[in-house]
Amino acid sequence: MDVLPPDFDLRQTILMDGSFGPLETERLAAALSTDVTQIDVLRHAIDELEAEDTKSKLSPAGRVRLGIAYFLLGHYDSAIASLKKGDGGALSLFYIARAQFALKHYADAIKSYDAAQKSGYSGDECALGRAEVCRYQNKPEEALKQLDKLHGAVEQTAEYLYQRGAALAQLLYDDEGNLLSDQTIKFYERAVAVDRTHPGALFGLALESERRGNDEEALDLYKKAISRFPTHTGALCNLGVLYEDMGLYDQAIVCFQRVADAQPTNRRATLFLKDARASSEMHYDEETQRRRDRMSQILNLPVSDFELSVRSRNCLKTMGIMTLEDLCKHTEQDLLGSKNFGETSLVEIREMLALKGLKLGLFAQEKPVSDTFDVSSLSPEVQANLDRPVIDLNLSVRARKCMNRLNIQTIGELVRKSGDEMLECKNFGVTSLNEIREKLALPPFELKLRGE
Repeated sequence: MDVLPPDFDLRQTILMDGSFGPLETERLAAALSTDVTQIDVLRHAIDELEAEDTKSKLSPAGRVRLGIAYFLLGHYDSAIASLKKGDGGALSLFYIARAQFALKHYADAIKSYDAAQKSGYSGDECALGRAEVCRYQNKPEEALKQLDKLHGAVEQTAEYLYQRGAALAQLLYDDEGNLLSDQTIKFYERAVAVDRTHPGALFGLALESERRGNDEEALDLYKKAISRFPTHTGALCNLGVLYEDMGLYDQAIVCFQRVADAQPTNRRATLFLKDARASSEMHYDEETQRRRDRMSQILNLPVSDFELSVRSRNCLKTMGIMTLEDLCKHTEQDLLGSKNFGETSLVEIREMLALKGLKLGLFAQEKPVSDTFDVSSLSPEVQANLDRPVIDLNLSVRARKCMNRLNIQTIGELVRKSGDEMLECKNFGVTSLNEIREKLALPPFELKLRGE
């Protein structure tokens, strides 16, 4: 059942004091799984909570919310540290246990699950957690004993079905890794029928598909398994290995990098990442090279080959734009900042580039920066002024608008422009240029435009 209400606000849930328990945690995980943009929202919320914690203004309940946020992103060490500074309640203890388990601190995890249950957390959930720890300690019989103690509705939950299937799997594989019975697969399938996004059950089914040589089905199942938060690291690593086997090194690197970012001490992911990067560097893709050659031919086409209006052609010539590559190094803001270049010309340029699968600003980061301004001869006091905003010059409205069109934010960016470049800006004339020169020359700035 979907626990996420339509009006759920992730940021408010994390930041605002109020009711926060297992249901809110489930909703946070569901929000992250259904909308990837919520990951950035969660990270920004973490930044705000960390800022409060730095100022010693974060309440114990706030530290619990921060710890849960860390946990959902897979930052388990940070989660434990924050949760231990929390309110000491059942929720904190339960997620400390889950984080300890993820870090393979199995004995500590068992103690924390026991403490969470004593503090009032769901006995069924704690028992399921203990069963999982037993499996990873290679004690499947003990895991099944934990599960046998549970009765009622919990037996129909996806987590229970998965844990029972996984415990049986450890008992039903022979020495060569062959499954002696399909009973465990049936438990996984029942778990997925209850919760189609259950990461453990999907991971188990993916493993079986992979063992049977059905890589396409395994690939699909691994993709589904990593959609939940915190992300199943085993599924990420195995998915990365499959991608690598298929020659999809970029996708493999993304998978391994996600694990390494969240768990820097995960040696397996680190080694896989290193291997994938090495393979990627060695890999030579002829089709990719052909596409690059074709793109190079397109980018070298002169703009004069296209039917443009006289105004557009003149503007491009004035700006020194000779080829499509030159054009793609400029943004819409760059063009609109040029004299006599308006919206009509902009639409014309957009349509021309679209025909070739290009757009303005595509290579804006590659545009050469006019930076021949030597600051070494300036005094430290004058150099300090380079970081000041241009608004400190108290320019006229027209001059300020020119600064905005040229995206000039600081005085340092301004003095790297020449007078001729400034005059190219729409509605900017000699009067405004002289105004800027005069303001720059005054103390405490005592600066000049480039080339003067």
